[in-house]
Amino acid sequence: MEEIKIKQLSFAPDNPPLPVIVAAKVAGITLPTDTSATSPTLHLSNGLKLHGTHVILRYIGRVSSLSNFYGHNAFEASQVDEWLEYSPILSSGSEFENACTHMDKYMENRTFFVGHSFSIADIAIWSGLAGTGQRWESLRKSKKYLNLVRWFNSVSAEYSDALNEVTATYVGKKGLGKLVASKPKEQQSVNGDISEKGKAGSKPFEVDLPDVEIGKVRLRFAPEPSGYLHIGHSKAALLNQYFAQRYQGQVIVRFDDTNPSKESNEFVENLLKDIETLGIKYETVTYTSDYFPQLMEMAEKLIREGKAYVDDTPREQMQKERMDGIESKCRSNSVEENLKLWNEMVAGSERGLQCCVRGKLDMQDPNKSLRDPVYYRCNPLPHHRIGSKYKLYPTYDFACPFVDSIEGITHALRSSEYHDRNDQYYRIQMDMGLRKVHIYEFSRLNMVYTLLSKRKLLWFVQNGKVDGWDDPRFPTVQGIVRRGLKIEALIQFILEQGASKNLNLMEWDKLWSINKRIIDPVCPRHTAVIEEQRVLLTLTNGPDEPFCRIIPRHKKYEGAGEKATKYTKRIWIDHADAECISVDEEITLMDWGNAIVKEIIKDQDGSITQLVGVLHLEGSVKTTKLKLTWLPETKELINLTLVEFDYLITKKKLEEGEDFLDVLNPCTKKEIAALGDSNMSNLKRGEILQLERKGYFRCDVPFIRASKPVVLFAIPDGRQQSVLK
Repeated sequence: MEEIKIKQLSFAPDNPPLPVIVAAKVAGITLPTDTSATSPTLHLSNGLKLHGTHVILRYIGRVSSLSNFYGHNAFEASQVDEWLEYSPILSSGSEFENACTHMDKYMENRTFFVGHSFSIADIAIWSGLAGTGQRWESLRKSKKYLNLVRWFNSVSAEYSDALNEVTATYVGKKGLGKLVASKPKEQQSVNGDISEKGKAGSKPFEVDLPDVEIGKVRLRFAPEPSGYLHIGHSKAALLNQYFAQRYQGQVIVRFDDTNPSKESNEFVENLLKDIETLGIKYETVTYTSDYFPQLMEMAEKLIREGKAYVDDTPREQMQKERMDGIESKCRSNSVEENLKLWNEMVAGSERGLQCCVRGKLDMQDPNKSLRDPVYYRCNPLPHHRIGSKYKLYPTYDFACPFVDSIEGITHALRSSEYHDRNDQYYRIQMDMGLRKVHIYEFSRLNMVYTLLSKRKLLWFVQNGKVDGWDDPRFPTVQGIVRRGLKIEALIQFILEQGASKNLNLMEWDKLWSINKRIIDPVCPRHTAVIEEQRVLLTLTNGPDEPFCRIIPRHKKYEGAGEKATKYTKRIWIDHADAECISVDEEITLMDWGNAIVKEIIKDQDGSITQLVGVLHLEGSVKTTKLKLTWLPETKELINLTLVEFDYLITKKKLEEGEDFLDVLNPCTKKEIAALGDSNMSNLKRGEILQLERKGYFRCDVPFIRASKPVVLFAIPDGRQQSVLK
């Protein structure tokens, strides 16, 4: 059965269905619009129609790939329906403020209107408020509806670019009405984030693929299986998916497995794992090695046609001749001589191993990639998929234009580092007599203090400088996720770069800042004290018998659950905090109350060893300068190892020809022992938490037994230096 697709949304120009337009934008659904109708109508590809704002909004919620967009289960879906039915009250002038009061109270302890996920209920309410224009803006600036404004601001920030574009187009100061700034063409397109794992709010790309036919675009993401997927590959993968969804086309994954010296099944398996992590929805997986027989036939055909020849010039001499525009002595060999040497190559004989196949293009072309590039080389090593069947393998330059055309690829997305080889790509396709594939270039993503060359990354693995391809210091998808990056932050970061051709060197801080916005509202809070030189504070009027209280793990997000906090007469605090305290100073003990420090005890070296104080719970936390974290003196505390990582190199950007070995960072990992609250025995591997006043962490090794510490990796937040430094 053919998939039903959205053709168009039509509505009256003075009454745009804002929730529908916003939902499509956020969900990354392409929604051509037309303003000739009298009421909102959604036209589908099978000729059927849906009428009414909330009917269409529910449909968007159901077909969207965003998780829980229409609720997590039947009950939540019904709650979504309830808020959709409630939302029209916001357009009723007399009831507007009463509705705001009701929703403000409802949102007191909630992050979203339904469950723990952003849904079309949030979109309906957000659109209802935004649609009133200046009326809501005035109330938003007041302190009348703090909870509702907190929620509204959070949504506005998280999906800023998408929402700003919609409101700029459809909402004026007086509220919802005629288009504020319509495009010159009658049809408008609503595009946004394209992955259910990503947050919308990315900038819509201001570029188009050339010669596009909607529904017939076919793209490929073609990594070489010689390493794990890194942040640079992620950009290519996500751009392919973006354009495939934008033009209602397809994307396939193809492994460019033409070099058995570098490739392995381990890399194939992990690349597929990383592609799944990114949320890439591909049609199929293919391999260049699937086409080895056809590629060999094509190479032989070109030799017979005089468009390729076999060359036994030593590699270094060949490179020099190409640079100088000097033709090889073999260029004028007869077809018979070339075929004879070709057969030697196929057999993998001693003579054949001395040879390669080169295209006969133009040795005088200013573009040196056209100076008779190599098409085939011998390699006696077994291939990771097909063993020792072949003794020769096509180069990427030869195989790529062939397989792209044969597989029906319409547009090949390539980073701009390949720019000089685009003419070569087109020339080889022409010589082969194959359909032309359009190339679209985008800028390579480069990060400061970061190596993205798989050859260089492999050096770190092979020389034991890191623990593997998933090491948190690595720019691989598995590495940065292990360090604590949420994949939706990576997706948002990359899509915000767009498909620009401008070369850019990006700061990691921006990526980690996006990550913080995602994890902070939901990650649980825990407490840790650095073990070295920790200081005991005795509260003389503290509880003679320890007692427990159950408190939230996150004060503003009930979904984080609860934790048990024990209160004792003697408590531990960090040595650094103790050094900031003066005698008779009133301090705040977080989650307990105030205390007054009466005595500071030091050792013979002048280092603080103990504090003595009294609880002063009636004191105001607003008047104290120091708000301190603490732990009870109890045997239930958990041993922790806090780990912080640094860049692998000490230079922001390597210059051309500069050796990375000259700028290696001698210290890239720091471990520090700490004690954590007893609730941390329940942490799971991969769980993200905040150690209050110390930063964000990801649990890499959970609690196994008391003698083995829980290992927490520090997560950068894009702003502050870690307390571990």
